[in-house]
Amino acid sequence: MLFCPRALLTALLFATLPGCGTTYLIQAASGEWHVLRARKPIDAVLADPHTPQTVRDRLTEVRAARDFASRELKLPDNRSYRSYVDIDRPYVVWNVVAAPEFSVNPKRWCFPIAGCVAYRGYFSERRARAFAAGLAKRGFDVALAGVPAYSTLGKFADPVLSTMLRYGPDELAAIIFHELAHQLLYVADDTEFNEAFAVTVEDAGLERWLRFNGQADRIERYRQERARDQAFIELLARTRARLARLYASGLPAWQMRASKGEMLAQLATDIRQLEQHQGVHVSVYDEWLAEGLNNAQLA
Repeated sequence: MLFCPRALLTALLFATLPGCGTTYLIQAASGEWHVLRARKPIDAVLADPHTPQTVRDRLTEVRAARDFASRELKLPDNRSYRSYVDIDRPYVVWNVVAAPEFSVNPKRWCFPIAGCVAYRGYFSERRARAFAAGLAKRGFDVALAGVPAYSTLGKFADPVLSTMLRYGPDELAAIIFHELAHQLLYVADDTEFNEAFAVTVEDAGLERWLRFNGQADRIERYRQERARDQAFIELLARTRARLARLYASGLPAWQMRASKGEMLAQLATDIRQLEQHQGVHVSVYDEWLAEGLNNAQLA
């Protein structure tokens, strides 16, 4: 996830103005501020005798990967991912995405200075759920997802968050390479290019990292995981395209509603069949199905 640092400035400029949009920006700025002010240098956390051994081990891996990123991959050598914050909650942010009943295009929210975004990120799960419930009452399809990490594209010195430590060592190193790649090159309003570039750097960087550590045997496992992820993404994209054609068909609402239900039910079946074909249990699939499939999840 990318976090818009301009929200901080926007909140300050519009703090005295009424409106729910202003309230949202203020909570975003406040949440980011609390994260930033809680940063501790990783070196200091490792030197603290009270640091749990599990955290110590993970941060040692992070520090090595971060040094490698700048030294060998020539990624930005700045303060990002050289500090640590214990969030003390399962996710740092909860994102709310909404889409109309008959559209796979997400609702967008626009703010002065901060620009337009296709989601609302809340540092409080309670606030996120309340906002999502309000959208659902208005007839929107809604998706709410916890986010363990985000990036400010180097506008601030992004810390390693305790919520990121859930990832394995390979995945965590890949995240660092990916986000630093965004800092190296980011083209406004071109998400496809930005992600393609960052993923390329991530993949090449992780392969070099694993070889550097004498762990080349883990490269194939990581590639298999990425292939599984890609197969899932392609399945969602195919369903999204079918739904888009349905919504553009001009059929009566009742007929589109029935067909939509059939397509989403088929998607649930296809996800389970994909899991069986891959031969591994993927918890992400469980999470998607538990939330209930809808337009917002595909937006």
